[in-house]
Amino acid sequence: MALLGVFRRRNQGIADSGSDSSEGTTTEHNISPSSAPEGMSSDKVPDSEKVQVSETLAIEEESHDDPEIAALPLQVRQLINLRDDPTLPTITFRYFILSAIFVIPGAFLSQLSYFRTTSAKYSVFFVQIACHYAGHFLARTLPAWNIRIPGTNWGFSLNPGPWSIKEHVLVTITAASGASYNLGYAPIVLAELWYGERIQPAVALFFMLAIVWIGYAFAALARQILLPDPDYIWPQALMQTTLFETFRRTDTTSRLARRQMKVFFFSLLAMTLWQFLPEYVFPFTSSLAFLCWVAPRNPVANFIGSGLGGMGFLNLSLDWSNINWNGSSILLTPWWTQVLLFFAFAFNCWVLIPAAKWGKLGSFKHGLMSNSLFMANGTEYPTSKVLTPTFHLNETAYQEYGPMYMGTQNVWATFFDYAKLPAAITWIATFGYAQVSSNLKKIFSNRKAGTDNQNDQTSQGEGIHYKYNDRLNVIQRQYKEIPTWWYVALFVIGFVILITSIACGYLFIPIWTLFVALGSAAVFVVPFAWLYAISNYQLETGSFNELVYGYMVHTKAGQNHQHPCGPSVYGSIAGDAWYRAQYMLQDQKIGHYMHIPPRQVFFSQIFGTILGVPIDYAVVRWVMDTKGDYLTGKKTDPLNQWTGQKLVTSNTMGMQYAVLGPKRLFAQAEMAPLPWSFLVGAVIPPILFIFHRMFPKLRIDLWNVSIFFGGLAMFYGNVSTGYTSAIIGAYIAMYWAYRRHFEVWKRYNYLVAAAFDAGFNLNMLLIFLFFGSGKQISMPKWWGNNADSVERCFALST
Repeated sequence: MALLGVFRRRNQGIADSGSDSSEGTTTEHNISPSSAPEGMSSDKVPDSEKVQVSETLAIEEESHDDPEIAALPLQVRQLINLRDDPTLPTITFRYFILSAIFVIPGAFLSQLSYFRTTSAKYSVFFVQIACHYAGHFLARTLPAWNIRIPGTNWGFSLNPGPWSIKEHVLVTITAASGASYNLGYAPIVLAELWYGERIQPAVALFFMLAIVWIGYAFAALARQILLPDPDYIWPQALMQTTLFETFRRTDTTSRLARRQMKVFFFSLLAMTLWQFLPEYVFPFTSSLAFLCWVAPRNPVANFIGSGLGGMGFLNLSLDWSNINWNGSSILLTPWWTQVLLFFAFAFNCWVLIPAAKWGKLGSFKHGLMSNSLFMANGTEYPTSKVLTPTFHLNETAYQEYGPMYMGTQNVWATFFDYAKLPAAITWIATFGYAQVSSNLKKIFSNRKAGTDNQNDQTSQGEGIHYKYNDRLNVIQRQYKEIPTWWYVALFVIGFVILITSIACGYLFIPIWTLFVALGSAAVFVVPFAWLYAISNYQLETGSFNELVYGYMVHTKAGQNHQHPCGPSVYGSIAGDAWYRAQYMLQDQKIGHYMHIPPRQVFFSQIFGTILGVPIDYAVVRWVMDTKGDYLTGKKTDPLNQWTGQKLVTSNTMGMQYAVLGPKRLFAQAEMAPLPWSFLVGAVIPPILFIFHRMFPKLRIDLWNVSIFFGGLAMFYGNVSTGYTSAIIGAYIAMYWAYRRHFEVWKRYNYLVAAAFDAGFNLNMLLIFLFFGSGKQISMPKWWGNNADSVERCFALST
């Protein structure tokens, strides 16, 4: 595959890498030390660092003598500990105790955040850090009693010995699975609070479980293609593994590990304290609009330079949340991915927006950078007034108010939002075909060998790991693979729950649309997960699912199912199937890196949902019972916190796609091109592939248009600051430092990335607790927190 060939041919870090030279680690790749990043050359560093550099070079030398190590990418072999102790405990009494401790409050906070204006994310890095110390505490304090279950031969120990790194990993994976919000909350709340139709608690709870389990079951579609192949590094999994490896070496009194932990906690503390400035005390630092400083009262200069309502030209940000605008750390996402995303931003904000504002791009000039719906005169559209009591379109009212319009920027964002989905499929069908087809052949040959040699004991039980000869797969061969029937059983359980609930009329959608939702999700699982595995970029579904549902219910077969809650039900089913499959594979890759038995990883993920989803529903129920009037606007929240903005967005999409319908929505000339986006997204990758084959030196294989389209569709909320800061930081960390100072980079880059993210989340939690959880406390206005414009763009008008 062309893109992955970059990792093999250019080990300088076009993809992001790991940080650590693990003790007792062997790693390797098909390159020589001379072809490694410049920072690995021992004659280019001070004498004090040569000992550390020699460790890296020793690993590269060892890779020449051991083909198992040579099969691993540079960043993996320099990070992962390639020795395993299969006797370490995994699923223990301590595991269950800590899983409950971290999942229950995490699920509560994560679900609660989707109702509030401000909230604090429950970070997996917090779990990863706290679990290390909590596990050691339990290992020191719990009695080593052996408990026997009466009437059985089964028993367990309360304290089986020293705290295990494998227990640590499994608790973190359980928290990542269970301590999260559930997409199923939206239709449950909308139905009860907006439309007075309560979904029974048992139905709601099992619906929330079903959409998660189906997503996890869909992971089986991509698992054997994307998980064992060492070329798919899964950058997020590699970063978390770096932190696990550092904790592991700390337990063995490594001087390097102790130094790394000092850097980690110092970075965490620094980011925690720093974020008080842009987020609360000194918002001026969140968007440094240099053009506004020069001409604070000039409307044109203000619009060009503002990052909070303008184009963001020559604008920098010192706010970590703005710098990490694409949802992932700039210290983690591969350099080539960040270049694509920056070009998408530049084309969006510095080309299309001025063409729309001052040129002839688009004829509807109202609400250029708004996501709202408008009437022809530019006022916001009264969507609730065109709805009948039976939740259909009131034709008389619609004729009175006229067509619905979208802002021009929202139109092209929607265009590329649609285009990125077929682009992802045709990109993997062209540029990714060689690698994926090779992996599929290994899967089929493995299954055929198992069928042809059922009586041959030497081949019994051989899984996909036997088709790869790198050290990680060799280690995993000793553990039993996850049986396919486990995934099938998980899918069947979820499917039965959904089809029963729909057939009984609880979930607002026709039965046949369930099959469409699952079928479309199955189609997208492999290309989306493939893209995430190589680039750390996760395509967002946007409003695609709701659009598809809108087309389906505006047919003769679906005309009786135009309830506004229908699109959110459909989107929850199809969307969670995409997302949960990717997250399950990512956490299973962590298990692969850390030598965890696959069946234990699978158990921990399912156990996390069993713990977390009931908590999710309990939060939903509590919020509806106590804060429902605030969410619907019947009462005004004095703290302006219980606004349910995401629910309002879901309700708006329900009105657009289910009640109004795509045909009417796209009737205006401005929105007529939107359906063509699917054709554009489908044909561009094959065209680029032909040019790549004709001109391979141009490296067109790096220009993944699905990522580029995703970047064009990602610009929301009038926030154009942070993008320039992000590309500058990415160049320093993911390009220059990796090539010039590889030894320092590999030891600290991922640790600092994890520390910054954890510090940011801790800061958000502290701000929420101190200034927003009870009585809201606003920062007094001063020069750095100007009441009119924190950027000091006083003449800004969008």
